[in-house]
Amino acid sequence: MKGSIGTFQKALLAWFDREARDLPWRRTKDPYCVYLAEIMMQQTRVDQGTPYYERFLERFPTLQSLAEAEEEAVLKQWEGLGYYTRARNLHRTARILMEQYDGRFPEFAELLQLLPGIGKYTAGAVASIAFDQQAPVVDGNVKRVLSRLNAVTEPVDLPAVEQTLWAAAHALLPAKRPGDFNQGMMELGARICTPKSPTCAECPVQAHCEAYARNIQETLPKKTPKKSVPHYEVVVAAIQDDGRYLIGKRPSDGFLGGLWEFPGGKLQPGETHQQALQRECREELGVDVKVGGMVAVANHAYTHFKVTLNVYRCSITKGKPKARTHTELRWVPPEEFDAYPFPKGNHKFLGLL
Repeated sequence: MKGSIGTFQKALLAWFDREARDLPWRRTKDPYCVYLAEIMMQQTRVDQGTPYYERFLERFPTLQSLAEAEEEAVLKQWEGLGYYTRARNLHRTARILMEQYDGRFPEFAELLQLLPGIGKYTAGAVASIAFDQQAPVVDGNVKRVLSRLNAVTEPVDLPAVEQTLWAAAHALLPAKRPGDFNQGMMELGARICTPKSPTCAECPVQAHCEAYARNIQETLPKKTPKKSVPHYEVVVAAIQDDGRYLIGKRPSDGFLGGLWEFPGGKLQPGETHQQALQRECREELGVDVKVGGMVAVANHAYTHFKVTLNVYRCSITKGKPKARTHTELRWVPPEEFDAYPFPKGNHKFLGLL
C-alpha cells in the first residue's frame, strides 16, 4: 500500500461518514442485531437480505425470544435465504448465550469464535462494531480491497495469501472507531472497489492503491480456477391421499437439515423416472407407489451443484409409510404448506399442487 496508514484511515473514515448507506443494523450497537445482520448477509446480497432481516427481528426481537423459539419456527422465518446451517447455528448460539452467558455476548473476537457458526470474520465484525474492539475483518469485499491496495497477484483464496490479507487488515485497523473502519472497508468494496469496472475516480483512497498506480486493478483479485459444477436429475414424489400430500422432515444435522420435503432422490444410471420414484419410495418410506402424471420440471442451483427436479403425482398401492430417512412424516393439505419450512427448490412447484 502507498502512503501512510494514518492518512489512509482518515480518508476512509471521512468517506464512510459521508457516504455510508443507511442500513437498519447500522442504527444500533445492539450485539444481537449486529450478529444477526452479519450471519444473515453472508452469501446474501444486502438488497435481498434487508427485508429478511427486518421480518426476522419483528418475529424474534430479542436474543431471548430467539432462544425460546422452536427450531422449525426459526427455519420457517429463514425460509428462502438458503444455507440453513446459518439459521440452525443462530438458534443454537442464542440458547447457549441465554443458558451459559446470562444472555450477554462475549466482547472479544476470540471468545465469540467459540460459539456455533461464528468464524473469524463474524467474530471480528461483532467485536468491532458492537463493542469497539480492535478486531479486523476480511470478507469478500475487504479481500478485494486489500488485494488491490497491495497489488497482490497471487490467488487470494490460497491459505497463505489469505493469512497475509488478515495481517494487512490488522495492520490498517485504527484503535479508535474500529467498527466504523471495518464497515468502511466493506462499504468501499461493495460500492467502489467492485469486482468488475471499479470506479477508481470516486475512490477516497485511490492515492494509496498500488494496483491503480500500476493500472492492474481490473485484473485483481486473482482466484484459483473453479471446478465444474455437477448436475443431478432428481425425481420427486407428490404422494396424494384424500386431498393431502406426504412430506418428510430432514434430519437436523445434515444438508437442508430441519426442512420439510417431498420424498424422492437422484436418478441412478439406466433408470427411468418411474423406476427411480418406485425405488426411492421403497427405500425412504417402505411403500410401493403408482406413478401418475408429471406436475412440474424445476431447475435449482445450490452452491456446489445443480439439480433438475422432476415432480410426479403418485399414490400408494402397498404398505404404510414409515420414516426411514426422515425424522418425521406428515400428511398435509396444500392450504397448510405455508406453515412448513421447505427448501427453495420445492417452492418452484408447491403452487402447482
